Amino acid sequence: MIRNYLKIAVRQLRKQKMYSAIKIGGFALSIAACLLIGLYIKNELSYDKSYPDTDRIYRIVENYAHDGKVESGDDYPAPMGKALKADIPEIEKSARLMPNSLFPGAGSNELRRVDQVENTHEEGFTYADQELLDILKTPMVYGDRAKALAEPLTMVITRRKADKYFPHQNPVGKVMYLNNDKTKPYRIGGVMENPPATSHLQYDFLLSLNGVEFYKGEQTNWNASNYPSYILVKAGTDPVKLAKKITDDIIGRYILPTLLAQNYKDAALEVKKLSFTLQPISDIHLRYGIYDEFQHGDIRFIWLFAAVAGFILTIACINFINLSTAKSANRAKEVGLRKVVGSTRYSLIQQFLAESLLYSVLSFITGILLAWALLPYFNILASKTLTMPWNALWFAPVILGAALIVGIAAGIYPAFYLSSFKPASVLKGSISTGSKNSLLRNGLVVFQFTTSIILIISTFVIYNQMQYIMNLKLGFNKDQVVMLQGTNTLGDNGVKNLKQELLKLSSVKSVAISDYLPVAGTKRNGNTYYNDGKTKVETGVDTQFWIADEDYLKTFDIKLVEGANFSPGDQTGGVIINQTMVRKLNLKNPVGKIITNGYGRPRVIGVIKDFNFESLRQPVGALAITYGISNSIVSVKVNGGNMRNTMVEINTLWKNISPSQPIRYTFMDERFASSYADVQRMGSIFTSFAVLAIIIACLGLFALAAFMAEQRSKEIGIRKVLGASIQSITRLLSLDFVKLVMLSIIIASPIAWWAMNKWLQDFTYRAPISWWIFACAGVLAIVIALVTVSFQSIKAAIANPVKALRGE
Repeated sequence: MIRNYLKIAVRQLRKQKMYSAIKIGGFALSIAACLLIGLYIKNELSYDKSYPDTDRIYRIVENYAHDGKVESGDDYPAPMGKALKADIPEIEKSARLMPNSLFPGAGSNELRRVDQVENTHEEGFTYADQELLDILKTPMVYGDRAKALAEPLTMVITRRKADKYFPHQNPVGKVMYLNNDKTKPYRIGGVMENPPATSHLQYDFLLSLNGVEFYKGEQTNWNASNYPSYILVKAGTDPVKLAKKITDDIIGRYILPTLLAQNYKDAALEVKKLSFTLQPISDIHLRYGIYDEFQHGDIRFIWLFAAVAGFILTIACINFINLSTAKSANRAKEVGLRKVVGSTRYSLIQQFLAESLLYSVLSFITGILLAWALLPYFNILASKTLTMPWNALWFAPVILGAALIVGIAAGIYPAFYLSSFKPASVLKGSISTGSKNSLLRNGLVVFQFTTSIILIISTFVIYNQMQYIMNLKLGFNKDQVVMLQGTNTLGDNGVKNLKQELLKLSSVKSVAISDYLPVAGTKRNGNTYYNDGKTKVETGVDTQFWIADEDYLKTFDIKLVEGANFSPGDQTGGVIINQTMVRKLNLKNPVGKIITNGYGRPRVIGVIKDFNFESLRQPVGALAITYGISNSIVSVKVNGGNMRNTMVEINTLWKNISPSQPIRYTFMDERFASSYADVQRMGSIFTSFAVLAIIIACLGLFALAAFMAEQRSKEIGIRKVLGASIQSITRLLSLDFVKLVMLSIIIASPIAWWAMNKWLQDFTYRAPISWWIFACAGVLAIVIALVTVSFQSIKAAIANPVKALRGE
């Protein structure tokens, strides 16, 4: 019987090649999209789950409540790690990271073997305690994990870096220099396996924290926070209770006494705003809202993509239903004859479900191949390195199960619908009644186009926001600025000499020495500043404290609104502050006023106009700039003429000054744009999904047009006999579909507005959601719908009315 069902199903597939191709093609597209989205979601959800003790590893998060908001971060004072291990028995191990590029060695460095002369730029350096390797049970290629970071001036490198610098060798014991600093040779203590792509700890170089003190007293200082802390708890520990215990211990024994010793204003009230929570290591990647050094995913995108996958698959199932019922006339007599010769409704349902399952299986095979072909493009789109899990044990059973479920779900309604035909009515030529105004069928098409229009509007909003960001007046000029990187290997005097030589080039307008820049990936230094003499009576202002030379403002076209700029070689120790800091410190006539962070008392010599030095997702913060040479980046403002010749001149100059180190540079406008790569990716993904949803929805609309033309064939025939023109009949048939699309626009617009308005809340500076976005999306949807249905409408309008009326 099953063989007979499949034989009939194959016969129907061959008989109706175009409709079969649409059914399978629509299904295959949706399955490919769902599979790609599924691989993406699985990858995102698998972060930091590969460690043997994942369920016992936590990151400590500090929460500070003020002004009705809660700010969370992961940086802690240097002595906190030892205090946790010593005070709290539930903590088995405690380890610190120090990835802050403010401190020499962390972030990026120029690296070379001790027996070579040429430096190579490398990213991915962080300081770490030996205990971090123990907590994560990091697999080692060479060396003893228990001792790899135990000694001062040792480092652990990844397998890929060992292969790069010491091919086919065991590098343990070898020595390397960072930034040509021969006073601190680093010995390789071990080689670890490359971190999995699904780890938030993407570091290639771990530098030992043993013996490190970045300034005098730093390792015992409870006032400065720069160290993320991880703990391994004992089995069976309640993380909520442990977090409460950590809060009480650290605040009561260390933080509060430190504040009281400094006569801090309202210290007892201030510490009540503090609390600690424990974040499972597997939650770090997807849980946003915590200020840290890491690249994050977003759990909201996971839910969003899962919903999109569900919508696309639902749209494809709707298409299958519409196409199956649209061609009901071709199967009606078959059903009638089968019933006359004794077929039961149950057997007919089995027959139609068998056909549905065949289409589903063929669609899944095509969809999997399509997903495999599109995976490289999707990886570029999503910035991933996903692969097809051909060898995974779960893959074949999941695909087979999904094919059966989807096949049955899509085929159940057509099976019951087609098997319900009455033989007497069918053989007289009457298929069914009331179908041409099916509320269900029209509702399905409205659902399809509502989803598609929401995606179209979302794409327009994301693109509009991206353009708004790129063209927003930032308060500084990022154009025609070349950032020369790795210049710290030249030393302070060497960098000053480089600047003077660059200024001799006719194409160079100005040069600034500073690695504190208003783009991502450069140095940051958070401080708390007060009005002088009021540290005990005022709440401090969180401030970025930067170092720059006298040409910084000129190079970036930052406007000085009051006071004076730095002079060359400035030794006064004065600071230039921005307007936000003036406002937050409530300074009247700020030039000449003294401010303090508890360590120094600089005098304000100038005020600059606010400029956006952080992400446009947040407002401008307080900023103080002091004179100095922070020398790992030199910014060169060039003329907007022949950029190629300019770069040749700069490259030649660099080779003369530093022949053993390749030049490395980037353009500031490109670095700025890369800060919003996640927004660009989201826009590209939404565009792709919108196009896919529209294609599949158009297939559904095509199916409904075929169905309506089929149901109204006699009406069309009569109208033509009575003199109706082809244009009027085409307009009559198309108008119904335009009404459905317009209803979809009415439903989709408020939903899209709400969703995109929520998304835009992440940006302090955001483009308004204008009416033209909805108008363009609506017009586009109507045009697409008209183009789709015009084929069936015109075909029905030019058909010979005699064929439609022959049975009357």
